[in-house]
Amino acid sequence: MKIIWEKTQKLISERVGTQFYELWFKPVELAQIKDGQAVLEIPNRFFKEWIEDGYPGLIPEALKEVTGETLKVKFRMSEKLDAESRKMDNLLENRKTRLASRGIYLNPKYIFQNFVVGDSNRFASAAAEAVAANPGRAYNPLFIYGGVGLGKTHLVSAVGNAVVDRIKNFRVLYVSSEQFTNEVVHAVRHGKTDELKAKYRNLDLLLLDDVQFIENKAATQEELFHTLNALYEGQRQIVISSDRPPKDIKNVTDRLRSRFNMGLIADIQSPEFETKLAIIQKKAEMERIALPPAVVEFLAKKVKSNIRELEGCLIRLAAHSSLTGSPIDVEMTKTILKDIITDDDKPLTVEVIMKAVSEHFGIKLADMKTKKRTKEIALPRQVAMYLARELTEASLSDIGKAAGGKDHATVIYACKQVADRRASNSDFDHMIGSLAGKLKP
Repeated sequence: MKIIWEKTQKLISERVGTQFYELWFKPVELAQIKDGQAVLEIPNRFFKEWIEDGYPGLIPEALKEVTGETLKVKFRMSEKLDAESRKMDNLLENRKTRLASRGIYLNPKYIFQNFVVGDSNRFASAAAEAVAANPGRAYNPLFIYGGVGLGKTHLVSAVGNAVVDRIKNFRVLYVSSEQFTNEVVHAVRHGKTDELKAKYRNLDLLLLDDVQFIENKAATQEELFHTLNALYEGQRQIVISSDRPPKDIKNVTDRLRSRFNMGLIADIQSPEFETKLAIIQKKAEMERIALPPAVVEFLAKKVKSNIRELEGCLIRLAAHSSLTGSPIDVEMTKTILKDIITDDDKPLTVEVIMKAVSEHFGIKLADMKTKKRTKEIALPRQVAMYLARELTEASLSDIGKAAGGKDHATVIYACKQVADRRASNSDFDHMIGSLAGKLKP
């Protein structure tokens, strides 16, 4: 068993990198493999949460590669949980079991009760709750869009969890657009389109996540169009999420885009300072983490990317505190999160802007520096060049060089394109303003 785990750990290290492996996976031990189940011993519940949220399929996949078996992974914590924590874990496990028994694979933690509402997400949250209370009658479809890690999946899943908790025998399906695409391809290839139609067109609630990935996929768009039509005409609820509004999803048919637009469109923006404070406090309360007010304020000010990273920072601090027995304070926070938190005293550089923009659009930084001219790459690159010109003292040639060797004329053109679009598109203008605010508050 020791050899099995050593080989598994080696695979995990190769896939997540040395830093994440050393922090999160090295302390994990394989306790036993029995009856198709691998029991893993972890130091505390924070490891379980971080691994399940960030890399849910990594350990089972690595174990299968090593053993050739499909093993169910179960975590066993070294620390003794207090009664309240154990009660919360049991509630989550019961909901997870109930969902799985109905073939609904929602995250059981994503419920309305732990979604922190602020000015940045109030409208989207209210719309989602209205849909959950009256599916198929209020706002159909509901289309939620926003940047990476801002809570779209949480809200979409909360609708599903609320409906499942309240309505028995309601046919609910949560699916990513990538998975939907794979099912369409498989159905076409193996002549099983009738089975696919029966699966999707008889639902009571379809939760479709990250719909932007259907760009340039003609067969998927065709099947999705007819699926949405069938559900809408049957007054069955549709909830869709995307990283951008329907009008900015390129290379989709006009008739499909019109279906996205025929209900209610709600956006989620980056959280303001007060909402960040509330999110940190809520998460700390849920996880029973002792977090001084000074640390709460420090995190809210310094972590500027998204909510997912903010929560990840908190779990990271709690795990370190639990292992070392040290209380969480500002100095510990600075040390543990030195690779994440920003230093306001450091000058803003073009490279920092390029990295922030690539993260916002969910693309690789390296792709922005290539000669690729696809819309998925060209727009973020133009935005980065525009922000670099607006927020730094860098010359046009330096900006162009950082963006992959572009000349000064290309930089000027990019800046004009972004400026023109800001003037004519309020959503785009808001997004640029939000990005600029995070980079140079």
